[in-house]
Amino acid sequence: MQPLTVVILAVVFWLLLSVKVLNEYERGVIFRLGKVLPKPKGPGLIIVAWPIDRMMRVSLRTVVLDVPPQDVITRDNVTVKVNAVVYFRVVDPLASVIQVENFLYATSQEAQTTLRSILGQAHLDELLSERERLALRLQEVIDQHTDPWGIKVTQVAVKAVDLPVEMQRAMAKQAESEREKRAKIIHASGELEASKQLAEAAAKLQMEPVAIHLRYLQTLVEIGAEKNSTIIFPIPIDWMKALIREK
Repeated sequence: MQPLTVVILAVVFWLLLSVKVLNEYERGVIFRLGKVLPKPKGPGLIIVAWPIDRMMRVSLRTVVLDVPPQDVITRDNVTVKVNAVVYFRVVDPLASVIQVENFLYATSQEAQTTLRSILGQAHLDELLSERERLALRLQEVIDQHTDPWGIKVTQVAVKAVDLPVEMQRAMAKQAESEREKRAKIIHASGELEASKQLAEAAAKLQMEPVAIHLRYLQTLVEIGAEKNSTIIFPIPIDWMKALIREK
Protein backbone atom coordinates (compact mmCIF):
# COMPACT_ATOMS: atom_id res chain seq x y z
CA MET A 1 0.00 0.00 0.00
CA GLN A 2 1.40 3.38 -0.98
CA PRO A 3 2.05 6.04 1.67
CA LEU A 4 -0.38 8.47 -0.01
CA THR A 5 -3.18 5.95 0.24
CA VAL A 6 -2.42 5.41 3.89
CA VAL A 7 -2.56 9.15 4.51
CA ILE A 8 -5.86 9.49 2.65
CA LEU A 9 -7.38 6.62 4.58
CA ALA A 10 -6.18 8.15 7.84
CA VAL A 11 -7.69 11.53 6.94
CA VAL A 12 -10.99 9.91 5.97
CA PHE A 13 -11.03 7.92 9.21
CA TRP A 14 -10.27 11.09 11.22
CA LEU A 15 -13.06 12.99 9.46
CA LEU A 16 -15.56 10.22 10.17
CA LEU A 17 -14.73 10.46 13.86
CA SER A 18 -14.53 14.27 13.96
CA VAL A 19 -17.50 15.44 11.90
CA LYS A 20 -20.67 15.79 14.01
CA VAL A 21 -24.16 17.00 13.17
CA LEU A 22 -26.19 18.80 15.84
CA ASN A 23 -29.92 19.40 15.54
CA GLU A 24 -31.46 22.84 15.88
CA TYR A 25 -32.37 22.23 19.52
CA GLU A 26 -28.94 20.82 20.46
CA ARG A 27 -25.65 22.38 21.51
CA GLY A 28 -22.27 20.70 21.88
CA VAL A 29 -20.07 21.39 24.91
CA ILE A 30 -16.49 20.69 23.83
CA PHE A 31 -13.73 19.56 26.21
CA ARG A 32 -10.25 19.96 24.69
CA LEU A 33 -7.68 18.03 26.64
CA GLY A 34 -9.96 18.23 29.68
CA LYS A 35 -10.60 21.99 29.43
CA VAL A 36 -13.99 23.28 28.27
CA LEU A 37 -14.11 25.66 25.34
CA PRO A 38 -15.63 29.09 26.17
CA LYS A 39 -18.58 28.68 23.79
CA PRO A 40 -20.72 25.67 22.91
CA LYS A 41 -20.93 24.66 19.24
CA GLY A 42 -23.92 24.06 17.02
CA PRO A 43 -26.39 23.65 15.56
CA GLY A 44 -25.49 22.12 12.20
CA LEU A 45 -22.24 20.57 10.99
CA ILE A 46 -19.30 20.94 13.37
CA ILE A 47 -15.76 19.57 13.62
CA VAL A 48 -14.66 17.89 16.84
CA ALA A 49 -10.93 17.32 16.70
CA TRP A 50 -10.68 13.68 17.65
CA PRO A 51 -9.02 12.46 19.86
CA ILE A 52 -8.10 15.64 21.70
CA ASP A 53 -11.72 16.92 21.80
CA ARG A 54 -14.67 15.32 23.58
CA MET A 55 -18.22 16.54 23.00
CA MET A 56 -21.32 16.35 25.21
CA ARG A 57 -24.72 17.01 23.64
CA VAL A 58 -27.13 19.24 25.55
CA SER A 59 -30.79 19.63 24.53
CA LEU A 60 -32.37 23.07 24.79
CA ARG A 61 -35.96 21.83 24.54
CA THR A 62 -38.41 22.21 27.42
CA VAL A 63 -38.40 19.21 29.74
CA VAL A 64 -41.63 18.09 31.44
CA LEU A 65 -40.75 16.64 34.84
CA ASP A 66 -43.45 14.72 36.69
CA VAL A 67 -42.79 15.06 40.41
CA PRO A 68 -43.78 11.83 42.23
CA PRO A 69 -46.53 12.13 44.88
CA GLN A 70 -45.11 13.63 48.05
CA ASP A 71 -46.43 13.25 51.60
CA VAL A 72 -46.95 16.81 52.82
CA ILE A 73 -48.00 17.82 56.34
CA THR A 74 -49.83 21.13 56.07
CA ARG A 75 -49.62 23.93 58.59
CA ASP A 76 -52.83 22.72 60.28
CA ASN A 77 -51.37 19.19 60.66
CA VAL A 78 -53.22 17.44 57.83
CA THR A 79 -51.30 14.81 55.85
CA VAL A 80 -51.96 14.91 52.09
CA LYS A 81 -50.32 13.53 48.96
CA VAL A 82 -49.43 16.17 46.39
CA ASN A 83 -48.40 15.58 42.79
CA ALA A 84 -46.90 18.33 40.63
CA VAL A 85 -45.41 18.96 37.19
CA VAL A 86 -42.31 21.11 36.54
CA TYR A 87 -41.50 22.62 33.14
CA PHE A 88 -37.88 23.73 32.65
CA ARG A 89 -35.21 24.06 29.96
CA VAL A 90 -31.47 24.57 29.67
CA VAL A 91 -30.44 28.16 28.95
CA ASP A 92 -26.71 27.79 29.65
CA PRO A 93 -25.29 24.53 28.25
CA LEU A 94 -21.86 25.11 29.81
CA ALA A 95 -23.24 25.54 33.34
CA SER A 96 -25.58 22.55 32.98
CA VAL A 97 -22.56 20.33 32.27
CA ILE A 98 -19.90 21.87 34.53
CA GLN A 99 -21.83 22.98 37.61
CA VAL A 100 -23.88 19.82 38.20
CA GLU A 101 -23.29 16.14 37.48
CA ASN A 102 -26.83 15.35 36.26
CA PHE A 103 -29.11 18.36 35.94
CA LEU A 104 -32.24 16.23 35.34
CA TYR A 105 -31.79 14.29 38.57
CA ALA A 106 -30.73 17.39 40.49
CA THR A 107 -33.76 19.37 39.32
CA SER A 108 -36.07 16.47 40.21
CA GLN A 109 -34.70 16.25 43.75
CA GLU A 110 -34.85 20.02 44.17
CA ALA A 111 -38.48 20.05 43.02
CA GLN A 112 -39.47 17.31 45.48
CA THR A 113 -37.74 19.03 48.42
CA THR A 114 -39.18 22.44 47.60
CA LEU A 115 -42.66 20.96 47.13
CA ARG A 116 -42.69 19.51 50.65
CA SER A 117 -41.17 22.65 52.15
CA ILE A 118 -43.41 25.31 50.55
CA LEU A 119 -46.70 23.41 50.71
CA GLY A 120 -45.98 22.43 54.31
CA GLN A 121 -46.22 26.13 55.23
CA ALA A 122 -49.76 26.48 53.86
CA HIS A 123 -53.09 25.54 55.42
CA LEU A 124 -55.27 22.88 53.83
CA ASP A 125 -57.82 25.44 52.62
CA GLU A 126 -55.03 27.43 50.93
CA LEU A 127 -53.68 24.28 49.30
CA LEU A 128 -57.10 23.50 47.82
CA SER A 129 -58.21 27.00 46.81
CA GLU A 130 -54.96 28.90 46.07
CA ARG A 131 -53.03 26.49 43.88
CA GLU A 132 -51.98 29.16 41.40
CA ARG A 133 -50.37 31.34 44.09
CA LEU A 134 -48.55 28.38 45.60
CA ALA A 135 -47.44 27.23 42.13
CA LEU A 136 -45.90 30.65 41.45
CA ARG A 137 -44.08 30.48 44.77
CA LEU A 138 -42.78 27.01 43.92
CA GLN A 139 -41.57 28.24 40.54
CA GLU A 140 -39.67 31.16 42.10
CA VAL A 141 -37.91 29.01 44.70
CA ILE A 142 -36.99 26.15 42.34
CA ASP A 143 -35.79 28.58 39.65
CA GLN A 144 -33.66 30.40 42.23
CA HIS A 145 -31.89 27.17 43.23
CA THR A 146 -31.43 25.84 39.67
CA ASP A 147 -30.24 29.12 38.14
CA PRO A 148 -26.53 28.40 38.90
CA TRP A 149 -26.92 25.17 36.91
CA GLY A 150 -28.08 27.04 33.79
CA ILE A 151 -31.67 25.82 34.24
CA LYS A 152 -34.71 28.06 33.75
CA VAL A 153 -37.95 26.87 35.38
CA THR A 154 -40.81 28.22 33.27
CA GLN A 155 -43.83 26.77 35.07
CA VAL A 156 -44.86 24.64 38.04
CA ALA A 157 -48.36 23.16 38.27
CA VAL A 158 -49.88 21.38 41.27
CA LYS A 159 -51.58 18.50 39.47
CA ALA A 160 -53.40 16.62 42.24
CA VAL A 161 -54.03 16.78 45.99
CA ASP A 162 -55.14 13.48 47.54
CA LEU A 163 -56.92 13.82 50.89
CA PRO A 164 -57.37 11.03 53.48
CA VAL A 165 -60.77 9.34 53.48
CA GLU A 166 -61.56 10.68 56.96
CA MET A 167 -60.83 14.24 55.84
CA GLN A 168 -63.01 13.81 52.73
CA ARG A 169 -65.92 12.71 54.91
CA ALA A 170 -65.40 15.62 57.31
CA MET A 171 -65.30 18.11 54.41
CA ALA A 172 -68.44 16.54 52.92
CA LYS A 173 -70.28 16.97 56.25
CA GLN A 174 -69.06 20.55 56.47
CA ALA A 175 -70.27 21.31 52.94
CA GLU A 176 -73.64 19.70 53.69
CA SER A 177 -74.00 21.78 56.87
CA GLU A 178 -73.16 24.93 54.91
CA ARG A 179 -75.82 24.12 52.31
CA GLU A 180 -78.44 23.47 55.03
CA LYS A 181 -77.49 26.74 56.68
CA ARG A 182 -77.94 28.68 53.43
CA ALA A 183 -81.26 26.92 52.75
CA LYS A 184 -82.61 27.87 56.17
CA ILE A 185 -81.46 31.48 55.76
CA ILE A 186 -83.12 31.70 52.33
CA HIS A 187 -86.33 30.14 53.70
CA ALA A 188 -86.40 32.58 56.62
CA SER A 189 -85.80 35.51 54.28
CA GLY A 190 -88.72 34.33 52.12
CA GLU A 191 -91.01 34.06 55.16
CA LEU A 192 -90.03 37.55 56.27
CA GLU A 193 -90.69 39.00 52.82
CA ALA A 194 -94.04 37.19 52.61
CA SER A 195 -95.10 38.50 56.03
CA LYS A 196 -94.28 42.04 54.93
CA GLN A 197 -96.35 41.62 51.79
CA LEU A 198 -99.27 40.15 53.77
CA ALA A 199 -99.12 43.03 56.26
CA GLU A 200 -99.25 45.56 53.44
CA ALA A 201 -102.17 43.70 51.82
CA ALA A 202 -104.07 43.55 55.13
CA ALA A 203 -103.54 47.27 55.66
CA LYS A 204 -104.93 48.06 52.21
CA LEU A 205 -107.93 45.75 52.68
CA GLN A 206 -108.67 47.40 56.02
CA MET A 207 -108.75 50.80 54.34
CA GLU A 208 -111.31 49.52 51.78
CA PRO A 209 -113.89 47.18 53.48
CA VAL A 210 -115.58 46.43 50.16
CA ALA A 211 -112.34 44.91 48.87
CA ILE A 212 -112.63 41.93 51.22
CA HIS A 213 -116.05 41.06 49.81
CA LEU A 214 -114.69 41.25 46.29
CA ARG A 215 -111.96 38.89 47.38
CA TYR A 216 -114.62 36.44 48.67
CA LEU A 217 -116.42 36.56 45.35
CA GLN A 218 -113.18 35.98 43.44
CA THR A 219 -112.47 32.94 45.60
CA LEU A 220 -115.92 31.51 44.80
CA VAL A 221 -115.31 32.03 41.09
CA GLU A 222 -111.99 30.17 41.31
CA ILE A 223 -113.63 27.29 43.16
CA GLY A 224 -116.53 27.08 40.70
CA ALA A 225 -114.20 27.09 37.70
CA GLU A 226 -112.90 23.66 38.74
CA LYS A 227 -116.47 22.16 38.75
CA ASN A 228 -116.31 20.95 42.33
CA SER A 229 -119.38 19.35 43.91
CA THR A 230 -118.66 21.09 47.22
CA ILE A 231 -118.68 24.85 47.51
CA ILE A 232 -116.91 26.46 50.45
CA PHE A 233 -118.25 29.84 51.39
CA PRO A 234 -115.91 31.84 53.63
CA ILE A 235 -117.53 33.66 56.55
CA PRO A 236 -115.83 36.79 57.82
CA ILE A 237 -114.33 36.45 61.27
CA ASP A 238 -116.10 39.64 62.32
CA TRP A 239 -119.47 37.90 61.86
CA MET A 240 -118.34 35.04 64.09
CA LYS A 241 -117.26 37.50 66.74
CA ALA A 242 -120.66 39.23 66.55
CA LEU A 243 -122.51 35.93 67.04
CA ILE A 244 -120.35 35.04 70.02
CA ARG A 245 -121.02 38.40 71.65
CA GLU A 246 -124.78 38.02 71.20
CA LYS A 247 -124.70 34.65 72.97
